[in-house]
Amino acid sequence: MIKVIEISEIAPNVHECTVEARDIATRVKPGQFIIIIPDEYCERTPITVSDWDPAAGTITFIFLSIGSSTERLTELKPGDEIYSLTGPLGKSFDMEKFGTVALVGGCYGIGGIYPAARALKELGNKVVCYSEARSNFLLYWDKKLEETSDEVKYATTDASKGYKGHSHDQLKTDLESGIRYDRVIAVGCTFMMYRISQVTRPYKLKTIVSMNPIMIDGTGMCGACRIEVDGTTKFACVDGPHFDGHLVDWNIILARRKAYLEEEIVSLERKNYGEGHSH
Repeated sequence: MIKVIEISEIAPNVHECTVEARDIATRVKPGQFIIIIPDEYCERTPITVSDWDPAAGTITFIFLSIGSSTERLTELKPGDEIYSLTGPLGKSFDMEKFGTVALVGGCYGIGGIYPAARALKELGNKVVCYSEARSNFLLYWDKKLEETSDEVKYATTDASKGYKGHSHDQLKTDLESGIRYDRVIAVGCTFMMYRISQVTRPYKLKTIVSMNPIMIDGTGMCGACRIEVDGTTKFACVDGPHFDGHLVDWNIILARRKAYLEEEIVSLERKNYGEGHSH
């Protein structure tokens, strides 16, 4: 059992949770993930670790409530215990001195790029973060990113903060203006990572994407996260979750985005009816 230290909604439907997990806190590296099962009736949920404190023995992760299991997570309170939490899993990001690195984060991925930004900065890189949301009230961890990075660029589709549009539009504009990067890392929804990869492709700019969104089991047993990378079948959870975005077959990934939508709706309906709720 893993004890919840803090949990809060830091933006609409964006939740930050800190738990006591000393073994993970002392071993986790940027880009690795954990598997969470909130209670004995919930499914396995892979979530990227966004921050950790080895001295305190705690880890912090960001998640969206998008199904019955993550909704159950939002119901936990400080002092409550999580049924099962396993990690760190997956391979970490390659961390070395590349030069100037652009980190692109959207939704849960804003928290996902933070530990990479911190580690890359410590290695002597110039770090530029692109933080994306539909509106400024959906952005979070602005101060943490600004304290860690050389520059943070914001993009909102309603122009409420920073660039008007998406992060891939902003990155494209920057590259066309002559700004150069030695590596790009993108963490967020599959569509955002696809668009970032398409923007950097003409520049032959090495672009790493994190394929956590398509994982389910997280250990290579279910096969749901199969992807094609440079013509070879890979499993996002055990071979990744990070891959060269220019080598990923995005047609397969994008076709799978709504594969379990109906099942999630049924799961939520059963949960609500079971609690005596109506639609």
